[in-house]
Amino acid sequence: MSHLYNLAIIGAGPAGIATAIESYMQGIRDIVLLEKDQNHNSTIRKYYKDNKRVDKDWKGQKVELDGRLFFVDGTKETTLDFFDQLLDRHSVELQTHVEVESIIKKEHYFEVNMAGKMIRAKNVVVTIGRMGKVNKPKYPIAPGIKNKIVYTLESCSEGEKILIVGGGDSAVEYAVDLSEKNDVAICYRRETFRRANPTNQTNIANAIIHKEVRPILGINIDGLEDVDGRVKVIYREIEPEIFDRVVFAIGGTTPSGFLSASGIEEIDGKPVHDENYETNIKGLFVAGDITQERGGSIALGLNHGYAIACYIQAIDK
Repeated sequence: MSHLYNLAIIGAGPAGIATAIESYMQGIRDIVLLEKDQNHNSTIRKYYKDNKRVDKDWKGQKVELDGRLFFVDGTKETTLDFFDQLLDRHSVELQTHVEVESIIKKEHYFEVNMAGKMIRAKNVVVTIGRMGKVNKPKYPIAPGIKNKIVYTLESCSEGEKILIVGGGDSAVEYAVDLSEKNDVAICYRRETFRRANPTNQTNIANAIIHKEVRPILGINIDGLEDVDGRVKVIYREIEPEIFDRVVFAIGGTTPSGFLSASGIEEIDGKPVHDENYETNIKGLFVAGDITQERGGSIALGLNHGYAIACYIQAIDK
């Protein structure tokens, strides 16, 4: 309890790892990464299918890397390998299966509170990604079908009739991927998949043309009912339909409750910060896609980590 870390980072995704490694390269020691899941980059592990392309720049947004981490386009597997190697090569402590409940500012340090334990740190960086809090539907879902409502492809089985809900890249990729061995429909409240990147727009268009994926576009869902353990989808505009499973791929949200409890101010759903990503609380920073309106590129997250590392190193001199 008496140990004082120089830097505690909440969330071991790209921005969190970049902050840790860039800080280490700046000469900062006593760094701890706190991750609630069993390994770093849980969003990539959970929500990206195997061999999924991972681009440095999100939706073509070109970002020049500022720091010392050279990240290039690759796949899910090469991206995880890249971050594995970074952590292996530098003395950064990674604690997994720890979920931070609150950050309390003291006079010269922060208390970072987790279930059953607490650590102290001079500086804290919050890099919780939006997918740390996935969007869930607000309409009624019958209790008996909760196990049929999922947010990744992990529990989907071959031969199921599956409805994908969403219109972004993940939804499109899920639909195309599952269509090889399943009867798949995709429901989106808009008429087109304009949120998806050009490659995915082409893939879903081809899948629809070849009748591999059935589109249900411009349609809203009002509820999910239980019909003998299967999911009856109640649409607002068309007749209901029964599926074996429903996969939601409707993105994530800023963890506003956690930010508010930590005293971090927000405007329009984004945490307030300055050019160094320091919030209204001195020594408490934010980085990664929670600083962006609709997520951000890995390159942006790496640059946030570099900027924070440079600033902390400068003020600690």
